[in-house]
Amino acid sequence: MSDIIYTKVDEAPELASASFLPIIQKFAAAAGVSVGTKDISLAGRILATFPEHLDEAQRQSDDLAELGRLVKTTDANVIKLPNISASVPQLVAAVKELQSQGFALPDYPEAPKSDEEKEIRAKYDTLKGSAVNPVLREGNSDRRAAKAVKSFAQKNPHRMGDWTADSKTQVSAMSGGDFFSNETSATLSDEATAKIVLVNDDGETVLKDGLTYPAGTVVDATYMSADALQSFLKDEIEQTKKDGTLFSLHMKATMMKVSDPIIFGHAVKAYLAPVFEKHGDAMRDLGVNPNSGLGDLLERVKGNADIMADIEACMAERPPMYMVDSDKGITNLHVPSDVIIDASMPALIRAGGKGWGPDGNESDTNCVIPDNSYAPVYDETIKFFKENGKLDPATAGTVQNIGLMAQKAEEYGSHPTTFEMPAAGTVKMILGDGTVLHEHKVEKGDIWRSASARKAPIEDWVNLAIDRQKAEGCRAIFWLDADRAHDAELIAYVKPILEAKGVVDKFEIMAPREATRASLETITKGENTIAITGNVLRDYLTDLFPILELATSAKMLSIVKLMNGGGLFETGAGGSAPKHVQQLQQENHLRWDSLGEFCALGESLTFLADAKNNEKARVLGQAVDAATQGILDNGRSPSRKVGEPDNRDSHYWFARYWAQALADQKDDAELAEHFAPVAKALGENEDKIISELAAAQGSPADLGGYYHTDDAKTAAVMRPSKTLNDIIG
Repeated sequence: MSDIIYTKVDEAPELASASFLPIIQKFAAAAGVSVGTKDISLAGRILATFPEHLDEAQRQSDDLAELGRLVKTTDANVIKLPNISASVPQLVAAVKELQSQGFALPDYPEAPKSDEEKEIRAKYDTLKGSAVNPVLREGNSDRRAAKAVKSFAQKNPHRMGDWTADSKTQVSAMSGGDFFSNETSATLSDEATAKIVLVNDDGETVLKDGLTYPAGTVVDATYMSADALQSFLKDEIEQTKKDGTLFSLHMKATMMKVSDPIIFGHAVKAYLAPVFEKHGDAMRDLGVNPNSGLGDLLERVKGNADIMADIEACMAERPPMYMVDSDKGITNLHVPSDVIIDASMPALIRAGGKGWGPDGNESDTNCVIPDNSYAPVYDETIKFFKENGKLDPATAGTVQNIGLMAQKAEEYGSHPTTFEMPAAGTVKMILGDGTVLHEHKVEKGDIWRSASARKAPIEDWVNLAIDRQKAEGCRAIFWLDADRAHDAELIAYVKPILEAKGVVDKFEIMAPREATRASLETITKGENTIAITGNVLRDYLTDLFPILELATSAKMLSIVKLMNGGGLFETGAGGSAPKHVQQLQQENHLRWDSLGEFCALGESLTFLADAKNNEKARVLGQAVDAATQGILDNGRSPSRKVGEPDNRDSHYWFARYWAQALADQKDDAELAEHFAPVAKALGENEDKIISELAAAQGSPADLGGYYHTDDAKTAAVMRPSKTLNDIIG
């Protein structure tokens, strides 16, 4: 096994790797450090799942499973780039592309009938949504802005949209019938097995059996009423039209791959309610599934003039919709994976509460977030900025995050125990000894789910928070609501640990709404705070605050201290990656910023130095920090426009600064001697390398695919400077 594993992923991060990874491997080899790769891309995982359909030469190892085993060992040192959390449309598109490349994969059965189709569908469903993160995250999260990145953001503040007190932008959430209001929670005193059943007049239907939980596990159960959801959406569509704002839905249909696509489908049906009432049977015959979004719906019905006419008439009567791409007519409801709440809400807030409408103009927006569990965070943020005006990145402090995410904690681990009710009845979670742990009366179509958080990760999370607060010495808040069932169980863990460690006075416990305001007040004063949160809020806040503070979450330092001693180093968010790829394909310009990769690389090398007593790796890591500072200080990050420096230019400058730092350092004479000629060559050939990189831009780029690119074609696109390649090797 290599000393460091660098993950092969998708889209813009993977294209950037084609340029950056050869540099890493060349430099690391000088310190005796090997850097290997494991494929966790969507295409790679599809191929690994269906070996029986492929030729021997086409088969691919199950790298995700192998990494899943590695992260449970002390030797793990993994740099994880953002990967696709696939929605059904993305999965189907990836399968079609692979089929076109000669891989005899089965089609994705959207409505499986035979046992064979059901088996194929079950295999594909394991690839949907957040299939990677729960496997690799065998530790809790420590996310913060690197000091160099934060300092640069303060010296070079990004543009923020202006907030006004009379802004009509608001957050709308359900007041009842949602997951939040129906939640029950309990902590298991002993190890237990469990099953989930639906009981009604027809008897008992087993929804899930064979569940096992260790002692101390917090087990939740809840449901969302389909009737309450439909009523809520109907009211919000009407209210949005009265207010004259844009209608927008903010979900996480990628990570919450079972529940959120269903909720998304309810929104599509609500927005086009008259059309579904009139043409429901015909649309069903055409294969329409509202959970797949408006884009798929329009594609399926485009040959039916009556349906298309009624859709146009309906949309003309509805409030205008928040747009993903107003130039192309792509709405908020087109594709479930297009609007991801942790990216879409911060972007709208950063823009002063404005979203793009179908007319190409910005407008105030009704931000519909059906479940009320975390909606208050965004609601309170918007209220704060209406009252106080926009945040000033030049003076703002920072919000760090310690997140409970190990071992599939909380809602992000609920996929196998989430069900759309096939009939009315009572759902019961029954322990092996016959105890009914949870029960809810449900109606047909309701969405029921159970989630859990284990004792060891919870205790590790609290202790990680104590260590981070001690290191930072700043305000630290547990974002836990004593009036929410799940949070009350966590608080019962948190308080005794804080008391035993004698640090109760160092921490506060607040519900998310109050914690949001307290954190915004703190950073507005230029001070720092630590948000200690569960898994979903970890995800949401490590986009919200970095986007406000730094303009992007891709530049965050993201360290996962694996519970068995290894390290996982994540490199930021990939939500904008598709647009970056489109620009590269059209103009051969990649604006992806690899700063997150730079930060993760430095941390990984330092971790390796400590774990393996490799002082050369430590010198490499220190030089990475110097190179990262050089990128920031000298403005070498990628530009957004074709013809200007892009991702490949930044990699040249990073290599040059890295080599120079290694040549100049005094701790390891052998490394200094090795890198002196490299630094010299990179400096002397600056004009030639920059010219070769610039010459590559402007024309369409052929990658040989989108989800499954051709290695040789991608290398040719991403390493266009022969001079740089000759120096690096």
